[in-house]
Amino acid sequence: MNYAGAVRWRAGAATGLSVLVVTGIGSAAPVIGSWRPVARVIGIVDVVGPRADGRLVLASRGGLFLFRRGSAPVPIARGPQGYTGSAGEPYIALGTGHAVPGARCSFRRSDIFVLNPGATPGVLRVDRNGRSRQFASLPAGAFPSGIAIDRVGSFGYRLLVTATASGKTALHAFDCRGRDRLIAAGAPSVEGGLAVAPRTFGRFGGSLIAADEGSGRLYAFGPGGRTRLVVESGVPAGGDVGVEAVGFVPSSFGHHGTAYLSDLGSPGSPTSGSDSLLSLPAAAEARAHLHAGELVVATEAGAKTLAVRCRRVCTIRHVADGPATAHAEGHITFVSKR
Repeated sequence: MNYAGAVRWRAGAATGLSVLVVTGIGSAAPVIGSWRPVARVIGIVDVVGPRADGRLVLASRGGLFLFRRGSAPVPIARGPQGYTGSAGEPYIALGTGHAVPGARCSFRRSDIFVLNPGATPGVLRVDRNGRSRQFASLPAGAFPSGIAIDRVGSFGYRLLVTATASGKTALHAFDCRGRDRLIAAGAPSVEGGLAVAPRTFGRFGGSLIAADEGSGRLYAFGPGGRTRLVVESGVPAGGDVGVEAVGFVPSSFGHHGTAYLSDLGSPGSPTSGSDSLLSLPAAAEARAHLHAGELVVATEAGAKTLAVRCRRVCTIRHVADGPATAHAEGHITFVSKR
């Protein structure tokens, strides 16, 4: 995609697709930010938070860590009933404290929910004492491809998990007792970070947003089970190449906040990665002009980063790049200045 020009695309009414506007400034290259490594974590695949104490939670193939900028990551949940990590992509979500309507319980803010791939796929819960246990199960043969907690309320503040099988995706919504509600089945394949859109995100407000690296498309899963195309990203697509990581800029986020993203070491992939936590600091964010309520998405190869805003139409622009070798995974997480 040439970001220096302006492109307008309109889909026919029968497709139900949104209007996409790609913006640039004349023929000049846009000013963009740069992701930079801030901590090394072998096998890192995700970052979420912050927790009530301001620390981020990092997930790696070797276990969980807590991180505060300026300090080294601290391993957690390493006791005899702890979490020892997993091969593949054990993405995570952090409890919000919201009560789930009708369930008579809530997702405690200290609890960490971890995708558990393998022969018995599901979700593990790691409590504040570092104990890990099975929280929910997925159908045998399904691949857990993404996880998020609904912070908006359109899904009843449930834990949302996508699982793929035979090239199709099912969206599951779990209450705080681990009871499953199937929201969608037979949807397009998605993988990586998931996030529920704020109500201000146009006609996709309240939907779960997910990315398909194979096609470069971003999809919205509605609470009623409908799946719609949000935008075509326009960046290179394919396995270990296309759009992968997503996050929404929170309303509390100003020009002094920082965004975080995982860069997994991946020898043999199109990009090798660095096993690092990446950050997009305040100065870079100011250059990128990120706005509250925008969807931010990064490609797996090179962490090429786009911002999507949906009102009456959806606009998309190039806002940042990672190191050329970056192998981005999981969520994009934002921390306001404290």
